[in-house]
Amino acid sequence: MGKTVPSYRIALEDEIGRWKNFRNGLPNEEEMQAFDVLMDMCRNLASASSCACKPIIFEPMAISILIAQQKKIKQLEKKLNEMLMQGSREQTRSNEPDVRGNFET
Repeated sequence: MGKTVPSYRIALEDEIGRWKNFRNGLPNEEEMQAFDVLMDMCRNLASASSCACKPIIFEPMAISILIAQQKKIKQLEKKLNEMLMQGSREQTRSNEPDVRGNFET
């Protein structure tokens, strides 16, 4: 009989466990937390990753991280654009004359 293939979630946790020494070797708590966030990104997309049918667990892990990072980049871009638009509107208002015809300084 053939060997039973573990579920993706079980294989994922095994793979994350193999990276434990790497995580513990990171130089500071901030980098350890960043690593943990990346692994959580993998866990968050485990259902989609299990559909990839990849025998190498790291490939869907990497794609999961890239997708989550791309979503975060888009959120930050949107927020930055909103801030820039707000700043542009405020700059335009400061260049308009007040009721007496004087410009704000």
